[in-house]
Amino acid sequence: MKYILLIHHDEKAWDKLSETERQQIVGQYRQFTQQIKSSGHYLGGAPLQPTSAASSVRVRSGKRLVTDGPFAETREQLGGYFLIDAKDLDEAIGIATRIPAARWGTVEVRPVARPCDDDSIDS
Repeated sequence: MKYILLIHHDEKAWDKLSETERQQIVGQYRQFTQQIKSSGHYLGGAPLQPTSAASSVRVRSGKRLVTDGPFAETREQLGGYFLIDAKDLDEAIGIATRIPAARWGTVEVRPVARPCDDDSIDS
């Protein structure tokens, strides 16, 4: 079963960290990523650019509306993700608890649905 682990954290808190603290966290992420690659769980993942680089797109009454920034103002922002393969939700949650940001942010664990145009991908 495929799961996406959505990593939410406070961008402003990241900005307040020293370069040494940031490098420690980056090292923790590298170690975690290597572990889940070695265990066969890793399917993909990436950090995201800050919300200041985001655009939100809506179509209302046939008109495109594009605004700068995220859809909603929140205390935590989506900062990255991992796509994993796990036998069940419990295993996916166990992997999510090892993500460094789980200690100060939130990791949302969500099963990936089968794409409408691809019957070959497990749901």
